[in-house]
Amino acid sequence: MKLWGGRFEKDTAEEVKKFSSSIASDSRLAQVDIQSSIAHAEMLGKQKIISQDDAQKIVQGLRQIESELAKGLWNFDPSAEDIHGEIERRLVEKIGEAGKRVHTARSRNDQIATDTRLYLNEKVEFIKAELKNLQSELLAQARINTETLIPGMTHFQHAQPISVAQHLLAYFWMFERDHERLRDSQKRISSMPLGSAALAGTGFQIDRLTTATKLNFKKVSENSLDAVSDRDFVIEFLSAAAISMMHLSRFCEEIIIWSSPEFSFIELGDEVTTGSSIMPQKKNPDVAELIRGRVGRVYGALMGSLTMMKSLPLSYNRDMQEDKFHLFEGIDTWSSCLSLMHLMLTKISWKKDKMLSALKADFSNATDLADDLVQKGMSFRQAHEVVGLLVQKCLNLNKGLEDLSLSELKAAHPLFDALSLSKLPHEAVLKARTSEGGTSPEAVKSQLLKAEKALESQSGPA
Repeated sequence: MKLWGGRFEKDTAEEVKKFSSSIASDSRLAQVDIQSSIAHAEMLGKQKIISQDDAQKIVQGLRQIESELAKGLWNFDPSAEDIHGEIERRLVEKIGEAGKRVHTARSRNDQIATDTRLYLNEKVEFIKAELKNLQSELLAQARINTETLIPGMTHFQHAQPISVAQHLLAYFWMFERDHERLRDSQKRISSMPLGSAALAGTGFQIDRLTTATKLNFKKVSENSLDAVSDRDFVIEFLSAAAISMMHLSRFCEEIIIWSSPEFSFIELGDEVTTGSSIMPQKKNPDVAELIRGRVGRVYGALMGSLTMMKSLPLSYNRDMQEDKFHLFEGIDTWSSCLSLMHLMLTKISWKKDKMLSALKADFSNATDLADDLVQKGMSFRQAHEVVGLLVQKCLNLNKGLEDLSLSELKAAHPLFDALSLSKLPHEAVLKARTSEGGTSPEAVKSQLLKAEKALESQSGPA
């Protein structure tokens, strides 16, 4: 159904119709479009802008269409201009002339902006739940690995031993920030544009607050011109999605590395790996690789949205029709990657012996030996030099620091003693990191309590 055409003498070219049609993507908005139209019609009736009889017919007709869609009894025309026109066309088919009154005091501009916000807010709740599931799994695995050692790295070189729990919790807090960004974005998503009409508002005495309350918006938009031309909320969502996908990508890179034969820190379950069409021995971390690769889709959606809005004069421009393409790409990719990341984590087996073996003679205990000298009065710079020379000596002898005898330590510097020797095992290094946020079992257990409280608080009001 065309929502315009009276001033045109010639029909739109078929090529233009196909090029400008958005129903292939915006058909997702059918349900929220019906919801917003019901609220709008009820408000129109309440305000006596249309008759109560017409308002009731519109609401009943829309609910019937909603039921038809849910049961697959009505299929929209795939060549239609958009879903909004199709629903209105179906409404007129069902209830006649009254259906033509549903668009009173609104434009497609504010209608589309409202539908998009309604749809996105629903999806944000879904993605928040996916994030929480992933965080819960990270917590579950962290709880049982507070003393499981793994090389902690900087520059992809062994730095200091940490626990698997500490490593997993690092990602927990990344995803917690992702959750916070989503939760905060809902303050801006929940601003209702409906009633802004095309750009300047309407002369009808509408009640925007009533409509906003029915649709669970927290407020109405302050400026009609801004309301119909704003897609900041889409860009903000995609920004949050892009950051979170970057977090997923970092974790996937480590999973890929850890599952390689050179590391063998983990083994991924058969359920989340694939084989090779030519090499019978292969077990490939395809899920991790695909998540890592799909980051580009979300980055592309973000850049596409930013570019779409670049230099657009106020108010609405048809360029903005592309927002759904980018938004839906971001929603679909992010939510599926979160779900698969959760599944993959549940299928990880940690090879504790391999990780412990990787720490042998890696010199990640060197800082503790330098700290030992500092605690005995030496400046850290001097202690750094003493231990650096000792590391060089061990390299020449093909030994680790933990392999040195007390006499060898004392030969390096007389301040070394039996206490120094006790600080060299990697387990001792781990347990020494007791500062808040550190990797000792005690510090990690304290961190776990904070993480549990963070998860509990996610259920509170936005």
